[in-house]
Amino acid sequence: MTNTIQGQGPADSSPEESTLYVQSLASGINVLNVFGPDNRALNLPEIAALAGISKSATQRFTFTLEALGLLVKDPVTKRYSLSSRTLELGCRYLESHSLLSRANPFLLELNRNSGETVNFAEPAGTDMIYIGRFPSLMRLLVHMPVGRRIPIYCSSAGRAYLSALDEDQAREQLLACERVKYTPNTITDIDILMDELRQSRERGFAYCNEEYFRGDLALAVPIFDSGHRVGAALQMSVLAGKWTLKRAVTRLIPMMQETAQLISTAAPTPQALAPFTNIPTHKV
Repeated sequence: MTNTIQGQGPADSSPEESTLYVQSLASGINVLNVFGPDNRALNLPEIAALAGISKSATQRFTFTLEALGLLVKDPVTKRYSLSSRTLELGCRYLESHSLLSRANPFLLELNRNSGETVNFAEPAGTDMIYIGRFPSLMRLLVHMPVGRRIPIYCSSAGRAYLSALDEDQAREQLLACERVKYTPNTITDIDILMDELRQSRERGFAYCNEEYFRGDLALAVPIFDSGHRVGAALQMSVLAGKWTLKRAVTRLIPMMQETAQLISTAAPTPQALAPFTNIPTHKV
């Protein structure tokens, strides 16, 4: 007998086939998603083509999104672009993220003690997404803002996360990736990647040496919750030209593993939390 939920189709059907799925809402969100580094400002025909909707629908969606303050329209060119209000939802996500809120003071301390860039990432489909970042101002290799995604298969954070899953789950995740060779060092072969995950699992950390960015040596350790379920990864990036892998592992991995353990088991003190919670409020 097929399991069904009232208002939905069979349990194995896609969400789009459910009667609960609101296609117009999905289309409106897709209009926002067409904007990016290569599409900073778009006119109506361009939005319609990229979103795969009619021009009349595009007019309705852009009018509504502009009225909500999510899009802005240039009065001269009539081209639309994202507004700063689109940041609000992401900001609320970060502020309400319990694991990140717990981790932030420990990440800041690691950044201060090491002098190197410290990142906190969680899985997002076939990517890892940065939700916390404390950069090294002296040794910033590349701008990686919070919210930036990096492929799970060729990032140290991704491999640290995958190494904490069972082998079948990890292989399934890797097979779902479009494994692009970004640099000569990028590993794309499934069997080699699975072997890398086994080694990462045994030694308790993962690394990628110039596999996504040239000059970037990245180390990562998994972050577990109280039930020992992996939920994120702590990552550090250093300059490959200034650090050997052996020196980076010897110097940084113990610090990273201690920080990961603290994030998983220890609550930060009120004093450590102060820089992240003492936001001035306006009183009338």
